Amino acid sequence: MAVIFAKTPKGHAEIGTRAGGLSPRVRRVLIFVDGKRPVAELRGMLQSDDLQHTLGVLEEEGYIEAVGVSGPAARTLALEETLPPLAAFRLHPPGDDPLRLQQARNFMLNTLNAFVGALGTSSLQQRIEAAANQAQLRALFDEWYHAIVASRDGRREAEHLRGKLLEVI
Repeated sequence: MAVIFAKTPKGHAEIGTRAGGLSPRVRRVLIFVDGKRPVAELRGMLQSDDLQHTLGVLEEEGYIEAVGVSGPAARTLALEETLPPLAAFRLHPPGDDPLRLQQARNFMLNTLNAFVGALGTSSLQQRIEAAANQAQLRALFDEWYHAIVASRDGRREAEHLRGKLLEVI
């Protein structure tokens, strides 16, 4: 099943006013979201390596919302019948779990070293090491993801790596 997103009133206003300061790439994704096309179709139209992440950011900031899913028989179902809204980060129990925090920190550092190398990401790596809680690591998620996508090998694995990190962060 493929999720279908539609613009919210804030998303429609952003198209006309550009008040949100979205980057051209993110704005392009917002323009193509129409409440009819599933994510798979958008992926084919936009050629974006980080489409899933961009959609998550647009949803979190209130520009788009999931309105349904399309099934294999091309039947569109209301979202309430199928899935909760898509969000970039999972909800975890209150408080920081030290094991989960260390797992996320190690994953971010190891993937940066493997796909990008220490030379170009030393500042980011220092901030990841210094992160004292999940919120601080989550604040570094976008920068980590863009560093991964910027490398040739990382670009191929970006969605898989993103999913693995989102399991613990």
